Amino acid sequence: MMAPLTQGCGAVFMMHHVRPARTGDFQPNAHLEITPEFLRLAVERIRANGYEIISLDEAVDLLKSGYGHHRYAVLTFDDGYRDNLEVAYPILKELQAPFTVFVTTGLVERTTELWWLALERIIAENEEVVFTQAGEQNGISCSTTAEKNTCFERIVDYLTLEVGELDQRKIVRALSEKYGVDLAALADTQMMNWDEVRELASDPLVTIGAHTHSHYALARLDSSSARADVTKGMKLLENELGRRQKHFAYPYGKSHAVSLRDADILRDIGFSSSVTTLPGVLQSVNARDPMMLPRVSLNGRFQDPAIVDQYLTGAPFALYRAARWAASGFGVRSGFSRFFPSTR
Repeated sequence: MMAPLTQGCGAVFMMHHVRPARTGDFQPNAHLEITPEFLRLAVERIRANGYEIISLDEAVDLLKSGYGHHRYAVLTFDDGYRDNLEVAYPILKELQAPFTVFVTTGLVERTTELWWLALERIIAENEEVVFTQAGEQNGISCSTTAEKNTCFERIVDYLTLEVGELDQRKIVRALSEKYGVDLAALADTQMMNWDEVRELASDPLVTIGAHTHSHYALARLDSSSARADVTKGMKLLENELGRRQKHFAYPYGKSHAVSLRDADILRDIGFSSSVTTLPGVLQSVNARDPMMLPRVSLNGRFQDPAIVDQYLTGAPFALYRAARWAASGFGVRSGFSRFFPSTR
């Protein structure tokens, strides 16, 4: 019923990992993982709803021109995980579905940290985590799944809200050293290397986009540092792939992680578009500022083709915005927001 008012002209879908479902009760990053079977079903549902899956280049051109009678969808993957090449690519190649991978160059070079995965591993393997907060060492119990989830949320909130991005990484490196997690080896198992990125980029079906060098929340950096990190990632991609990338994805999704200042930086550098993790479908209003495009997260906790149908109506996002406006922190907001967790 709401679709005629909320559907928009297209949708940019956001994914991270595509791999078989993991076992175990403690999976705080499960929202970042979908199965190969669900990826195939999602593509089928998108097309069954009358959407053409097109490249990001074409989508941005259509958005800016306002031309087109058919709705369109774009498939995007963040960070540059190896399973994008080994698992997602064969499926999307078979289905002839174009897609974009936004690559974090520091992760490809093993010089930055998969801190959210390191933290998951530390908590999973220990019954207590000793964590320094506000200068005091606290032992946080992690003996049950509920305690592990509470510990993860508490430390993530501290790392993303209470300390700066550089201190965040210092803390993660110290925790990893203390609890025996090899950050470079973790990246080796999870992330593509440059040869693999080039292999993926060689197919015209694939677009490679930029995703910073160090995977920092740009809005939490000063202007010069934010620009430097974006530029470093962009230049490394250009050097390794032989061409300059036109599209960018912001790391993280909460309002404190992305700002209009960052959009101005990207525009000044010369990107054609940038996508956020703010939930929503593409509307004509987005043509005014292609540096802050919304996306639809294919959330690993909700791998149901019916949810893809609902997302394409645009109604869940309209309801989410209305709930945020109306609730003002009284509970409805958190109830809706569980469908749209920020990406770490």
